Amino acid sequence: MSGAAVRIGVLFGGPSAEHEVSCASALGVARALAERGHQVVALGIDRDGTLRLVPEPVLAGHLASVAAGRAIDDRLPVTGPPVELRRGSRAGTVAVTAADAPASRYVELDVAFPVLHGPYGEDGVVQGLLESLGVPYVGCGILSSAVGMDKVAMKRALRAEGVPTTPHVWFDAATWRAAEDPEKLVVGLRWPLFVKPARMGSSIGISRVAEGDDLVAAVEEALRHDQVVLVEQGVTGRELECGVLGGWRPEASAVGEVRVTGGWFDYRQKYFGDADPMIVPAQLPAEITERIRELSVRAFTAIGGWGLARVDFLYDETAGEVFVNELNTLPGFTAHSMYPKVWAASGVDYPEVVDRLVALAFARHAARPGVRPAGGAA
Repeated sequence: MSGAAVRIGVLFGGPSAEHEVSCASALGVARALAERGHQVVALGIDRDGTLRLVPEPVLAGHLASVAAGRAIDDRLPVTGPPVELRRGSRAGTVAVTAADAPASRYVELDVAFPVLHGPYGEDGVVQGLLESLGVPYVGCGILSSAVGMDKVAMKRALRAEGVPTTPHVWFDAATWRAAEDPEKLVVGLRWPLFVKPARMGSSIGISRVAEGDDLVAAVEEALRHDQVVLVEQGVTGRELECGVLGGWRPEASAVGEVRVTGGWFDYRQKYFGDADPMIVPAQLPAEITERIRELSVRAFTAIGGWGLARVDFLYDETAGEVFVNELNTLPGFTAHSMYPKVWAASGVDYPEVVDRLVALAFARHAARPGVRPAGGAA
């Protein structure tokens, strides 16, 4: 950005199963924004959906604390008085008001930075709220957030643009309940299979099913989190990840690799492990690295992305094939997350990443139809 400090509302928590991860990511973002000189306002959302203004002394204490060993242990608390968001007194701002006395304004925000993983925060819901309030906000818009969150819609968008994805099928709860032979729903896929809720992140609700394992139990677990289930053919290969940052001309980062145990990178390894499973940059042939970076930008463009995304890949070294596994339009932002690491390896440190994201939020807002550029003609 130009160096001017702005007042930024960091939205975190939420009712999804990724509540704790969001609180951890939010602290990382808040620290980086504060390091760049911005005024941070922390807005936590309870699991029941209540928005709370985190008191300044509480926020300041956490910003000054030493990072904990495990990512999940280092997080902002959702605490403080209930508040509401309303249109600000100036165009392009949003007011934080007392929930029981809307005329009482605590502060006005110049931009919102949603750090809400999973449903209600990453799927277009909060983006729609922020659009209705007319405030700039960081990250993908309503449509690209919704498509990125829905693994079935995402794969359709990628295939339409010729981006390679893993073989898969999907079905809804009603189809599953009516099936006389559940395995007929996955005919044509080679085992092992990965069974996933269509709209969930952080590996929640995902099961790896080898031949002889209980497919029914895996699908029922996925249905606990969504009414639509995606079943993917397992690919024996390396798990690689690449960050995308930008707007009309997005850029791809260095490529990182996740070394996993137990066959795949599950929720416990991501957030509760003591060892760091990430290798940045990944040791790959130059042509594979460039292929992944090129596909990352194509995938981001295919869903209409803006701001940021992390693109996850499976690389079958034997066949020389690369598949996009999924996009995450709001990747983890903890001190141990891959997205900040791959950009750091590209020469862009964490504070600069969040600063660029704020600048991109203002750029998109200014480019909306009917908006008069500052100092420009109609």
